[in-house]
Amino acid sequence: MTARKHLSAQNVEKGKGSSLLKRSFAILGPGLITGAADDDPSTISTYSVVGAAYGYATLWIALLTFPMMAAIQLMCARLGMVTGRGLAAAIRMHYPRWVLWGACLIIVVANVINIGADLGGMAEATQLITGIRSLIWIPVYAVFIIGLLFWSSYKLIAKIFKWLTLVLFAYVVASFYAHVDWRHALAVTFVPHLEWSRGFLAVLMGILGTTISPYLFFWQAAEEVEEAEAKGRTRAERKGATAGELRSARADTIAGMFFF
Repeated sequence: MTARKHLSAQNVEKGKGSSLLKRSFAILGPGLITGAADDDPSTISTYSVVGAAYGYATLWIALLTFPMMAAIQLMCARLGMVTGRGLAAAIRMHYPRWVLWGACLIIVVANVINIGADLGGMAEATQLITGIRSLIWIPVYAVFIIGLLFWSSYKLIAKIFKWLTLVLFAYVVASFYAHVDWRHALAVTFVPHLEWSRGFLAVLMGILGTTISPYLFFWQAAEEVEEAEAKGRTRAERKGATAGELRSARADTIAGMFFF
């Protein structure tokens, strides 16, 4: 822990001459990528259907889900940093085996469905641009992603994903071309609208489910471990975290959830 503190102090001294923007962007990593990853094709599809059906009426849910997402993801980030293990390994160490297998079964089922929806969403979007059938694009994207996992490094993938998060600024640009009624949008954001109907309650559950996704819990903790491994730390060195590292993780996680 002393060596970790000394290393952190050296990094602070080294970064004093850097610009504020570079220092701010440097601390962004697992939290930012996880937040952006939650904005996947299945999530976009859900929000599109909700927007088409209820307009601005569900915007207030964002104020409800943001602190929930940030709190849960920050717990997962700290767990990964302090224990030096992923969420599944932590469950295995502290809970009965049936809890671990139950959690893994749930995450596998959820991930398979989510991956299928994401591949389908990407293929459909590509079909709109290219005119080539989506059934052709699904295996193309699947092979490409599997290739990245097998023949690329965590460092490269994290760097690519980190820069790809800038694509989400397209939402900001698109909002100025969508003729948004800003006064009404702000009003319904801060004044909750709730309908006691089967359709609206189903939409509410759909938004909560696609926003606070179980795979993000495992991903956030695993990314913190991968980040430490990429820096050459052994399992013993990965355990524990300095106050500065925890502050950076908090800023990273909150930025990622807000960005989403």
